[in-house]
Amino acid sequence: MKKAIFVVSITLSAIVLINCHAPVKTSTTDNIRQYILDENALFARQLEVMSDLIRGRAGQEQVQHAFAALRHNYKKMEWAVAYYMPETTRFTNGPALDEIEAEENTILEAEGLQVLEEYLYPVPDTSRTAEMLRMIKKLSNKSLAIRTYFEANTISLPQIMDALRSQVFRIITLGITGFDTPVSGTGLTESAWALEGIAGILDRLKPQLQYQDKADTLLTKITAARTVLVAAGDRNHFNYLDFITSHANRISEELYLLRIAENIPAVAVTKAIRDNAPTLFSADAFNPDAFVPGSEYKQSADKAALGKMLFSNPVLSGNGSRSCATCHQSERAFTDGLKTATAIAGGSLSRNTPSLNYSNFQHGQFWDMRRPDLETQAEDVITNKQEMHGSLADISQKLNADIAYKSLFKKIYKTDTIATWQLQNVLAAYIRSLSVFSSGFDRYMRGEKTAMTASQQQGFNLFTGKGKCATCHFIPLFNGTVPPDFTKTEAEVLGVATDFTNKKPDTDRGRGYLHGTIPQLQNAFKTPTLRNIAQTAPYMHHGGYQTLQQVMTFYNKGGGTGLGFKTDNQTLPADQLQLTQEETDKIIDFMQALTDTPQ
Repeated sequence: MKKAIFVVSITLSAIVLINCHAPVKTSTTDNIRQYILDENALFARQLEVMSDLIRGRAGQEQVQHAFAALRHNYKKMEWAVAYYMPETTRFTNGPALDEIEAEENTILEAEGLQVLEEYLYPVPDTSRTAEMLRMIKKLSNKSLAIRTYFEANTISLPQIMDALRSQVFRIITLGITGFDTPVSGTGLTESAWALEGIAGILDRLKPQLQYQDKADTLLTKITAARTVLVAAGDRNHFNYLDFITSHANRISEELYLLRIAENIPAVAVTKAIRDNAPTLFSADAFNPDAFVPGSEYKQSADKAALGKMLFSNPVLSGNGSRSCATCHQSERAFTDGLKTATAIAGGSLSRNTPSLNYSNFQHGQFWDMRRPDLETQAEDVITNKQEMHGSLADISQKLNADIAYKSLFKKIYKTDTIATWQLQNVLAAYIRSLSVFSSGFDRYMRGEKTAMTASQQQGFNLFTGKGKCATCHFIPLFNGTVPPDFTKTEAEVLGVATDFTNKKPDTDRGRGYLHGTIPQLQNAFKTPTLRNIAQTAPYMHHGGYQTLQQVMTFYNKGGGTGLGFKTDNQTLPADQLQLTQEETDKIIDFMQALTDTPQ
């Protein structure tokens, strides 16, 4: 995965440099590049200050103040480092969890600012002085890599505008939610610093812009947003919904309008969020083609329509007794309502049938993520002896003998024979078409203020704040695909019980069955979407929790560790959330607002 991210980053830079014809002087982008280098120099010096303070056993207030200054320096340049150097970013400000490269059977030690934060909060752990100093040394090496990159490489105006937009999305999804600051809880303050970094770039761009009034409007909105964040008190009582709709979305829109007015071309690569989406919550903001395995698999209405026909056709099963729709029922958000799926020959399988809604926005299918995309997922289900017990070759032969189907496939693929990959593709295309973003939440975020009740609005704020739900179920997909690039999907170790009443740990190894030598993947399962969750009971990978109340009780207690289980490598924080019953009810009420309206 690490290698793949690096390749994508290099490709992005190469394509943009070839296709960039923005009317801006080279000196302007050089000035911005120097801004990045200057902030990085401050970051490097602050690391030296931190090192001296820790060696000198300085007091808690002094050390934490220095760490805050360090984070401030990083946040001001984060927009650039995260965009141009995603690999470096992961080990500068990634989660304090080991990085797993399952394909290479490699475990990379967690490092960076979040690891250092764990040593310093709530009080500095003086017993770990040597580890703190080692972590600071690693961060110094990252700072050197940042300096080397930006000294050697030019940057373009389309890239800069794209990176600034991405940073606004990062603030919404990772900044204010506390994902970046799980121990210190300073996410709101640090989001203000991130906006300060954006404003610093716009100040440097402004002299070269034709529509400086639009830049002034944008800077005014950034100032207003920063004021709200700086004035915020307890993160548990912050109005996240109002901040996003009244401030962050407006900043994103103004960035988009500025780019269009200045005739700055979009970056010439396929991204998860379309370039013509003013906000993260715009209709059709997400591009399904960013998640397909190749250009020939791109989405089309004809593919989806044909896939819908096949989805309900029992020809896909070996004995003709079931179709995909047997277990994935539209009225249940494409689940089956059972604790665990039913085998084709009778009896039950070991896992709950997952919803197909929004599954296309995940890099890993099935609970254990054993397949990378929907095409291979379809193959796995069709050929699985317990599920469909079919043969792709046999199915293709039958379809090739059907004049109607053969004509429909030929219209799409321009071939005389239906290939198995085409069969897989149309099924996947239908599943991709199920992501409609038509819920009350979606409509609210687009300006329809009556689309969510007052209780649901409060529930969203609790979901994002006190409940910490948004640190795993990332807004706005509400699954484990990490924003703002959406290039990686996370799995979590929760310590789930067998069921709500029988408080025994579930023994399903999840991803551990596939990667038996990697401890961190034992009992790890993909983080599914919460969209349409009100229709998909029972819950969890084994269907052991019958209601959302039971699920919330489990999380409120701190997962398996909170239940008293010995849960190795639990990624869910074990601290109890201290949610009241009224607060829990409001979060559940908000999740009802994630149910799509029929199209």
